[in-house]
Amino acid sequence: MSSKLLIPRVAVIGLGLIGCSWIKGLRVRGCLEEVRGYDRNLDSMQLALSEGLIDAYSENIADVVRDADLIIISVPIMAVKSVLEAVRDHISETAVLTDVGSVKGAVASDVAAVLGANFSRFVLGHPIAGSEKSGVMAANEHLYVHHKVIITPQDHTDKDALALVRSAWQAVGADLEHMSVDHHDEVLAATSHLPHLLAYSLVDTLANSHENKEIFNYAAGGFRDFTRIAASSPVMWRDIFAANKDHLLKTLDLFSHDLSSLRAAVEQGDATTLMGVLTRAKAARDHFSKILARRAYVEPMKTASISYIANPGKALSGSFRVPGDKSISHRSIMLGSLANGTTEVTGFLEGEDSLATLQAFRDMGVVIEGPHRGRVTIHGVGLHGLQSPPNALYLGNSGTSMRLLAGLMAGQSFDVEMSGDESLSKRPMGRVADPLALMGAIVDTAEGGRPPLKVKGGSDLKGIHYDLPMASAQVKSCVLLAGLYAEGETSVTEPAPTRDHTERMLRGFGYDVITEGNKVTLRSGGELTATEIDVPSDISSAAFFMVGASIMPGSDITLDHVGINPTRVGVINILRAMGGSIDVLNEREVGGEPVADIRIRSAQLKGIHIPEDQVPLAIDEFPAIFVAAACAEGETVLTGAEELRVKESDRIQAMVDGLVTLGVNAVGTEDGAVIQGFGPEGSFGGGEIDSQHDHRIAMSFAMASLRGSAPIVIRDCANVATSFPGFVELSATAGLELVVEGGDGE
Repeated sequence: MSSKLLIPRVAVIGLGLIGCSWIKGLRVRGCLEEVRGYDRNLDSMQLALSEGLIDAYSENIADVVRDADLIIISVPIMAVKSVLEAVRDHISETAVLTDVGSVKGAVASDVAAVLGANFSRFVLGHPIAGSEKSGVMAANEHLYVHHKVIITPQDHTDKDALALVRSAWQAVGADLEHMSVDHHDEVLAATSHLPHLLAYSLVDTLANSHENKEIFNYAAGGFRDFTRIAASSPVMWRDIFAANKDHLLKTLDLFSHDLSSLRAAVEQGDATTLMGVLTRAKAARDHFSKILARRAYVEPMKTASISYIANPGKALSGSFRVPGDKSISHRSIMLGSLANGTTEVTGFLEGEDSLATLQAFRDMGVVIEGPHRGRVTIHGVGLHGLQSPPNALYLGNSGTSMRLLAGLMAGQSFDVEMSGDESLSKRPMGRVADPLALMGAIVDTAEGGRPPLKVKGGSDLKGIHYDLPMASAQVKSCVLLAGLYAEGETSVTEPAPTRDHTERMLRGFGYDVITEGNKVTLRSGGELTATEIDVPSDISSAAFFMVGASIMPGSDITLDHVGINPTRVGVINILRAMGGSIDVLNEREVGGEPVADIRIRSAQLKGIHIPEDQVPLAIDEFPAIFVAAACAEGETVLTGAEELRVKESDRIQAMVDGLVTLGVNAVGTEDGAVIQGFGPEGSFGGGEIDSQHDHRIAMSFAMASLRGSAPIVIRDCANVATSFPGFVELSATAGLELVVEGGDGE
């Protein structure tokens, strides 16, 4: 950008940190020919000249702006109007003006009053950057690199003028965003102006205390950090508070209301309300920190580019535990939130998807402590205790969150919008919207039945009997959860068995659910009672190691505390049918879910036609099973798995494409695939795999490297954190050789 930008004549009015840093950044990047400066302090102008920031100055502002192509006004908010009045009659007919102030409404009003309501060549801007230092000597050419600059163009803003100012900011490395004037001032009132006001007020209050000496002598780091901004210029902040009065008062009133509620909670010893404030604040601050570090947990695929280089491996060995079951983790938050009492959860999966569900219920007023090392404490609000969230519920990449929440939200008294990331926004939601509509819910989707979902509150739901058109635990769960709020009886009949975690957990919370063959029934009117939940290890995560140990000669591993729900054991059944050596040990039941330790030893696998009755029991494990099939002797045929084409990616196509890249004879079909295994003497070739941002594709090809003849490079692996945080580290302890490139690693 800088090589294309060259501004002949620039005038900068106000030689402080902000304006001088912009000028210095443009100057060192070769974007300026001549710069003239003006400041009310002669010393500042002389210093800027001696430092080479400007080429000339004048004590007459008219001389500085005359014939300038770009005029940068970098003065306090209350001084903008007088500057405009001073330059009005001396600027050229093509000059572009811009400012750097933090209140755009006041500047817009001044421009309209002095230059005219339709003056089009003034571009309102505000850099979100600064320093504890000030003045000419603090000028830093790197100040704006990767810092936000908010541009607030108006309807009448000239396009060429806007383009020039945008180019001038981009040239110094700034990240640009556009906002309306009013929205900018509302946001800044909350994020900048109110914190400064509070810091000044707190220091003033304590300074007037008769114990002020002791207070300031023993002030801890937190006090110093919070009140540091009270050392800023009082004149500047007086002007900002006055200029943004309306928005600041609105935000201050909201804070005052919440502060009164917090005072009441302290006075009454209301620990739950206190914990709610603290946990919500911590979660918000942690999320804010991740945004600043460019690794927001809600959009990993957009904030990090991570690749795995998987080198040919050695035999897997050891005994270890994989992360908690994602399906059960989701449901523990949902049902724990709707229960009466406090639910304690251990083994919670701290992955992106589960955290999205947790945050959604925090947004709806539920007090949730943790997670910390898999421990979560949920202070339930009862079936009718959820509150309207302040904004749309953002669910990241989690289809489970959106589909199950759709059922719960259909029974609430308030409207809810649910959105997700780019991948989730492409996934079909009509399959839950349709049965909910039959129950009387009003659910709007985007074109093609895709997210975002908008659920209208206050609907009178009626129980229905619903025959699932295709096996889907998420759709079944959605209808059953809506049935908690529907008049009468709700039942679901499924064409093939699917995971029954929702039914099991409802019973664990004391809710009556009847299962008769392939039909599940419940009635509204009951209550959920808080309980303890120990989340077993996720068999879907265990499946990668089951396949890895099966295909790599000499392997012998034991996976501890794995959930073996009968609706989830398809991967065990299929691998055994292929000749796998899998022993299920120490079977037991924990919190209504069967668990066991699973020992896997290497074996010579053979190709099979996978029984269709096993497909729903292994729907998430097929990417790993495809790798096993490639290593088997003979042909493996999968049918009846069309559901795989509408997961986080088209998993059939993604796996077939990847296998072909590595030299395997594989062909996709409409509802499955045909894979010719290379047998005990063969191996995968090297190559580059596109994971399609799908965590299961990425981990499956990582396991394929065990039988590789050359490194396998797997692109776009950031989403592995959605289901298996710590995958790289755990794999290394077992014997897999993965190198992480890009992002922050695991």
